[in-house]
Amino acid sequence: MSSGLITAKPDEAVLVWLDDRRPPPGENWLWVKMPEDTIELLQSRSVTVLSLDHDLGLLDREPEATGYDVLLWIEAQVSTQGFVPPEVITVHSSNAAALPRMRRAIEAIQRLAGEAEQ
Repeated sequence: MSSGLITAKPDEAVLVWLDDRRPPPGENWLWVKMPEDTIELLQSRSVTVLSLDHDLGLLDREPEATGYDVLLWIEAQVSTQGFVPPEVITVHSSNAAALPRMRRAIEAIQRLAGEAEQ
């Protein structure tokens, strides 16, 4: 992981905070700064709570990497692989244009996960 802050054991439930600048709201959160680190945690740990920022200051990439990319990955995995998403997914972004799109993605993930349970 590029953030260097991943300290949870593989079998521990974790809270993941994706943000390039703002620190997490408590010491029990794992602070990651890159979408790929977040996805790696989702693949390898029991992530129970996920809070995402949209703008991550990764402007050197084309297209820019964002927290929305994590939501797209989760949605695809729930839809095609039966992935079980975190119990709670929230957005703490101040990007007013991205917020509704991210909320719609979370709703789609929840809907897909609910359909998979039936």
